[in-house]
Amino acid sequence: MFYYLSNFRDLFFPLNLFQYITFRSGGAFLTSLLICLLFGEAFINLIKRTKIEQSIREYGPSTHLAKAGTPTMGGLLILMAMAASTLLWARLDNRFIWLTLILAVYLGLLGFLDDYRKWLKKHPAGGLSDHVKMGAQLLGAMSVAIYLYFCPPNPAFAQAVAVPYVKELFLSLGGFIIPFAFFVMVGSSNAVNLTDGQDGLAVGTLLVSALTFGVFSYLAGHAKLSIYLRIVPVSGAGELTIYLAAMAGACLGFLWFNAHPAQIFMGDTGSLFLGGTIGLVALCIKQELILVLVGGIFVAETISVMLQIGSVRFRKGKRVFRMAPLHHHFEVSGIPEEKVTTRFWIVAVVLALIALTSLKIR
Repeated sequence: MFYYLSNFRDLFFPLNLFQYITFRSGGAFLTSLLICLLFGEAFINLIKRTKIEQSIREYGPSTHLAKAGTPTMGGLLILMAMAASTLLWARLDNRFIWLTLILAVYLGLLGFLDDYRKWLKKHPAGGLSDHVKMGAQLLGAMSVAIYLYFCPPNPAFAQAVAVPYVKELFLSLGGFIIPFAFFVMVGSSNAVNLTDGQDGLAVGTLLVSALTFGVFSYLAGHAKLSIYLRIVPVSGAGELTIYLAAMAGACLGFLWFNAHPAQIFMGDTGSLFLGGTIGLVALCIKQELILVLVGGIFVAETISVMLQIGSVRFRKGKRVFRMAPLHHHFEVSGIPEEKVTTRFWIVAVVLALIALTSLKIR
């Protein structure tokens, strides 16, 4: 919305700043950050009054039993801050902005229903059934994937996936680009959901991912820089930098309250839409495979769960890890929760820096 103030720069020249993505990204970051900081306490008190509290899984670490009763559904605060900030600072004629916001609201509502049912039944397994939850995710992701198939970000690379670190190497998937696209969105959505098991872990890692993809989005939308760096140019993708800046600001603001000991949890309300839209951004800017590296923590957490389940099922109850997801393995091994979280953040930053080197190594 503020972008259109640049139309009046002839009357007041400083309004010219509002046409620049970098300026508006900074504004979006600060706006979502301030919304979370200013309204966070009031939101937490509201959740407390309604007694929407977190139920702790019985088979989790024993130290987590003390977290029972902590307010949840904090993802609503993140979603509201992100949506408001994005609408204020982004160009409202940009299709990628509306696509990400629609998916964010859809997955946010799905997560809200799941959290709400868990609260009603007072049990962590009392949410939506796995079939309903996965079916709803697939429906949303499939709709977006079909749209991107018929209205691709860059028609010249509609069915191609770029291979990082290799000069002009693309995998041609043909019609399989549709299932690949919804696999990226659903996979990233559930990967973040699995990671959200320690105070500040998921939201801090998402902060790093959002900032990293903000760089990729800006470069993909810049005609000259995308050609110079040999990445797929995507007209209009630069506006996604606004959305990602708003996400980063909201995550940082939420971390203020979610840091150990957490005053509130994001719940599925936040993790599903945050992960899903990160996956969507990767699809929109044609950087799908680099998501595996940028979101390496989320990938490792997901693989640990898959290995654990497979091992228990096919090796007569034998485990690969002491507990899955991976962060619980380290926690029950005697490493304090705060240290596990901080170390995972460090790994996330290192992986992000490695991912950014792909811009020159190709």
